[in-house]
Amino acid sequence: MALVEITRFPDVYEADLAAAFLADQGIQVEVTERFQTTVDPLMQRALGLRLMAPSDQVEAARDLLARAARGEFAAKDEEDLIAPSSTTRNLGRGMALTLAFMGAFWGNSLPQRLRTIHWIGLALIAGIIALSFIAALSI
Repeated sequence: MALVEITRFPDVYEADLAAAFLADQGIQVEVTERFQTTVDPLMQRALGLRLMAPSDQVEAARDLLARAARGEFAAKDEEDLIAPSSTTRNLGRGMALTLAFMGAFWGNSLPQRLRTIHWIGLALIAGIIALSFIAALSI
C-alpha cells in the first residue's frame, strides 16, 4: 500500500513525538527525511520532516493529531510546582539585588588578580550585608 503524507514538521523532535503518539494509537507511521535533516540540521527548516502512513490510515492519523493539538489527550499534571512563599520570593529578590550591586554574575569574568578597588567593593558589600542581617535580627 502506498504511503501518503499526513503532515510536515519543522523539527525532528516534534516529528518523532507525533510518530510515537500515532504508533501508540495503532497507526503505522514513518518519518521521512530524517537522515538528511540530522546530518545537516539547517535542512530541517528547508525540507521539513514528513510523517507518512498508509493511505487507509491517513484520515484517522490527521484526526488524532488534530485532537492532540486541541489537548484532548492531555493528562492533569499532579506534580505542579508549588508557588513560592513570600519569604522565598523576597530572599531571591535580595540575592538578585546583591549580585546586581556586585556587578552581576561576575564570577565567570573574574580578573586574574583582584585590584584594590575590587577588595574595597567586596568589603563594602560584605559590611552592608552584615548590617542588614543585624538590623533584621534586632527587629
